[in-house]
Amino acid sequence: MHQQRRIKSFVLRAGRVTAAQERALDELWPVYGLEFTDSPLDLDAAFARSRTPRCLEIGFGAGEVIGTLAKSNPPIDYLGIEVHRAGVGRLLLHAAEADLKNLRIVCHDAVEVLERAIAAGSFDEILIFFPDPWHKKRHRKRRLIDDPFVGLLADRLRGDGLLRLATDWQDYAEQMLAVCNACPELESLSPTGQYVERPAARPLSRYERRGMRLGHGVWDLAYRKRA
Repeated sequence: MHQQRRIKSFVLRAGRVTAAQERALDELWPVYGLEFTDSPLDLDAAFARSRTPRCLEIGFGAGEVIGTLAKSNPPIDYLGIEVHRAGVGRLLLHAAEADLKNLRIVCHDAVEVLERAIAAGSFDEILIFFPDPWHKKRHRKRRLIDDPFVGLLADRLRGDGLLRLATDWQDYAEQMLAVCNACPELESLSPTGQYVERPAARPLSRYERRGMRLGHGVWDLAYRKRA
């Protein structure tokens, strides 16, 4: 059993939620939202279908990646987890505009959701792009990617499922690499156990575009769950 994390990897900021986002949270949440409880989520019921490929994105921010992927891949079910209401509201607006049938959202701490509401072997792919780097040394204990969490991610993947990560902080990339390479349930898609090329299918987010304009490097990692 994985121990529950005691230190949160996020801080809920009092970011501005626009009037449109607030309306979306009120009116569209019943369509796309899944409430967190201590009981496992029934994803078959949530998506009204079963035996379909499923992808999870953790910390989707403004939702550009998961929203684009869901629109481009109707046969795949997408679940997004995000704690910030503004980002959830933005994704809800996009989902309604694109009439996405294959997208659901949980607004809660991803660690608690995975520990208490997601069954083992639930996803074919898990995405974590540009998590908070907590770049100050005294704050690094807050980083999301650590040994217990990567073990939890591996458990929630189906056999041969994929874990994809990216960051624009080199020392966090090195930590991710070390932690994921040490997980016995995961096998790197890099033949040398290093970083991989940026996947062409990953949509660019505003955050990544901003980093590119500032000259930030980006490090991508990809792993397959051992059968």
